[in-house]
Amino acid sequence: MKKENKKMAQERRAEERRQKEKKAKIKKYLSIGIPSALIAILIIVIIVDAVRPFSSSDDAEESSTESITESAETTYSTDTSLTIEDGDTVNIDYVGSIDGVEFSGGSTNGAGTDLTIGSGTYIDDFEEQLIGYHPGDTVDVTVTFPEDYGVDDLNGQEAVFEVTINGIYES
Repeated sequence: MKKENKKMAQERRAEERRQKEKKAKIKKYLSIGIPSALIAILIIVIIVDAVRPFSSSDDAEESSTESITESAETTYSTDTSLTIEDGDTVNIDYVGSIDGVEFSGGSTNGAGTDLTIGSGTYIDDFEEQLIGYHPGDTVDVTVTFPEDYGVDDLNGQEAVFEVTINGIYES
C-alpha cells in the first residue's frame, strides 16, 4: 500500500502543480489582458470622440450651407431708389466712436449685420435715424448709451456711429 499511497501522493502533487500553473497562466493573462483590453477600449473611445466632431461639423457645414442658400434666396437689394421704412430689414455696417475715438465692440468690421427697423434691438433711437435713407448712403447716427449699459467706458456716453446702408431686404 505504500506504493499506492506514494503514487496517489505524486498524482495529487502533480494535479496541484497543474492547478497552480493554470492559476499562474490565468493571472498572467489577466495582468496582461485586462490592461490591454482597457487600452483597446480607451483607443476606441478616443477614435469615436475624434470622429464625432467631424460628423458634427459636417452637420454644421450642412446647416451653414442651408443658411447661405436661404440668405442667397432672400438677399438684400442695393437699389438706391429704395427707401428705408419702419419694419424694413436692412443690412448695415457701422463704426462707433466716442469723442472721435473708436471703441471696442462698436464696429461690424465690414462683416455687415442685419437689423429690423423698429425692433428695439439697438439702443436709443438708432434704428429710427436710418428711416428715409437709401442703400449706399452713409449716415451718422448719434445715440447715448444708458447709464446702466454694463460697460463702464460706455455707460451714459454719447456715441456717433458711422453707418453704411448695404441694402434693404425685399419681401
